[in-house]
Amino acid sequence: QVQLVESGGGLVRAGGSLRLSCAASARTFSYFDLGWFRQPPGKEREFVAFISRSSSSTSYADSVNGRFTISRDNGKNTAYLQMSSLKLEDTAVYYCAAKVGYAKYEYWGQGTQVTFSS
Repeated sequence: QVQLVESGGGLVRAGGSLRLSCAASARTFSYFDLGWFRQPPGKEREFVAFISRSSSSTSYADSVNGRFTISRDNGKNTAYLQMSSLKLEDTAVYYCAAKVGYAKYEYWGQGTQVTFSS
């Protein structure tokens, strides 16, 4: 089992950058594949990015590819989502999630809000 806590959300402006963090409680953090998801206001939750447990594989939603970078530091039990060239449509609650192998994402954080400031 693993507990996930996101942080780093806040107010951003168009073209700005922000780095989200996902801190995990488990010493077995390196056993888990990780994903970032987001839920825009009034919409369904959607996939943003994925990173395998060894960081050997990553993938991104088309909407963020080239602007967002997912990474992890297994020594610190933490994953990151570096977001750049932010757009209004990136406004959402961002969640990190963990899974083992081909299983569904089983563990979820509470989310961190990213909001555009005019």
